[in-house]
Amino acid sequence: MSLKRRLHILKRKYRGSKMAPAFNAIHTFLFLPDETTHGGTHIKAADDLKRTMNTVIMAMIPCLIFGMFNAGYQHYAALGDIQRVSAGFLSPEFWTLDNFLIGLIKILPLVVVSYGVGLGIEFLFAIIKKHEVEEGYLVTGMLVPLIVPVDIPLWMLAVAVAFGVVIGKEVFGGTGMNILNPALTIRAFLFFAYPTWMSGDKVWVHGAVERAATPDAISGETILGSLAQNADVGYSVMDMFLGFIPGSVGETSAFLILIGGLFLIFTKIGSWRIMLSSVLGALAMGLIFNWVIEAGVVGSSSKFYGLMNTVWWHHLLIGGFAFGTVFMATDPVTASQTNKGKWIYGFLVGFISIMIRVFNPAYPEGVMLAILLMNVFAPTIDHYVVQGNVKKRMKRLKAKTA
Repeated sequence: MSLKRRLHILKRKYRGSKMAPAFNAIHTFLFLPDETTHGGTHIKAADDLKRTMNTVIMAMIPCLIFGMFNAGYQHYAALGDIQRVSAGFLSPEFWTLDNFLIGLIKILPLVVVSYGVGLGIEFLFAIIKKHEVEEGYLVTGMLVPLIVPVDIPLWMLAVAVAFGVVIGKEVFGGTGMNILNPALTIRAFLFFAYPTWMSGDKVWVHGAVERAATPDAISGETILGSLAQNADVGYSVMDMFLGFIPGSVGETSAFLILIGGLFLIFTKIGSWRIMLSSVLGALAMGLIFNWVIEAGVVGSSSKFYGLMNTVWWHHLLIGGFAFGTVFMATDPVTASQTNKGKWIYGFLVGFISIMIRVFNPAYPEGVMLAILLMNVFAPTIDHYVVQGNVKKRMKRLKAKTA
């Protein structure tokens, strides 16, 4: 008997029971749902929500794999066991089994905890509410390990995931009803509840926290942290673009994030309007800050000088801006829905991200807060866009009837 046939028999067995939502979730993860529409008023397609979410996960897999190699590379480079080089993706010091094993040992548990806790809560709510398990957490579960430091304690991550799923999603009604991006809600909880594990110069490189009080302490400062202190970053533009820098697990490689963004645009899942407008907003804010420095409004003694003086387009390559723009600002649930609204929403995300990055040296990463802020205002943006269209049509109607 085939696996599909056996699962169908089990599905009939569990039909109507409390565990039916949990079984159906597993069943439809392996096979397409057998419930289809038959009326002529419906649009039929081969994809569904679960397959759409899996496509987004596919776009993030290169960032995950690269993050595993980079975790080991940054660890051994900080210890001095290997020499930092700028040989791009051909660097033999980067693509080594030792680097990968360090990353695998540290990052795989983050993925397991993220999915284990998050999906466990999703299944629990589905059983209690007697509805099907929603697939929205499939993407969130992959996003969370990619936007946290490599050494974040697993129990902290578990607590944050539980908070983000329950408070940031389920209380609003589940997938499609939440007003805030769940992954960013989880990261915001971690930042405000456990700030010492989410910022500073000891959290971005594996082993830096344990060695902080020893004579051979190592630093894991990110480029943003160095710039906030007016220090030399010590990395080339190519290092920043390809991702051979310290940072969150999946946020360092702007190149792979760009590839993932193009893949999402090609599959018509990610909004190119939001991505492009976010980049334009960030560049506009970067140019304004560069002009302020050139005009002499802010001197080199200012605590904001380092990030203000950063070359305007370098802001796109450092920190989590690229990752946030491609994978989180484009969330179809929490972003603007109208085309004009997407331009406004995306531009403000980029503009505010760089503004927060510069004016908050203690936490020079503004994309998280910028996206969460614009999540709140996205419905308002769409409301005024729709009302503006209604007024234009009313004016045209009055002109024709006059």
